[in-house]
Amino acid sequence: MKGVLFSILAGLCITLQGIFNSNMGTALSGWHTTVVVHVVAFSLALVVYLNKRDGSIEGLKRVHPFYYVGGSFGVPVVFSELTAIQLLGPAAAISILLVAQLGLAFLVECRGWFGEVKQRIQTHQIIGLVMIVSGVVIFKW
Repeated sequence: MKGVLFSILAGLCITLQGIFNSNMGTALSGWHTTVVVHVVAFSLALVVYLNKRDGSIEGLKRVHPFYYVGGSFGVPVVFSELTAIQLLGPAAAISILLVAQLGLAFLVECRGWFGEVKQRIQTHQIIGLVMIVSGVVIFKW
C-alpha cells in the first residue's frame, strides 16, 4: 500500500511540476527554467537530507559509477516536459509522457536491464499497452 501511495504522490507532483515549469518557462527561457528548477530542487533535497540524515556516506562506495548519472536525466525531463506542455497542453503532454514511461519500464523489465529481474511478457500486458496507446491517441486526436 505504501508503494501505491508514493506512486500516486509522484504522479501528482510530476503533473504539478510540469505545469509550474511550463508557466515559468513562458516568462524565462526553457533552459533558464531548467536551471532554476534544479537549483531549487537541490536546495530542498539538501535541507531534507541535513534534517533526516538517513543512510551512510560509506554507501557511496557500493554504488556502481554508472548509476551516478541518474540525476542527470532530470535535465531533459524538465526541459522536455515544460516544452511539451506549452505545445500540447498538460493533459496530452502528460498522457504521452506516461505512455513513454510505461513502455520503457516494460522494456526494462522484459529485458532485465540495469539489474532488474527479467520478467516474461504476458499477453494481457501487450493488450494493456495497446489499449493505453489507443486511449492517448483517441484522447488527443
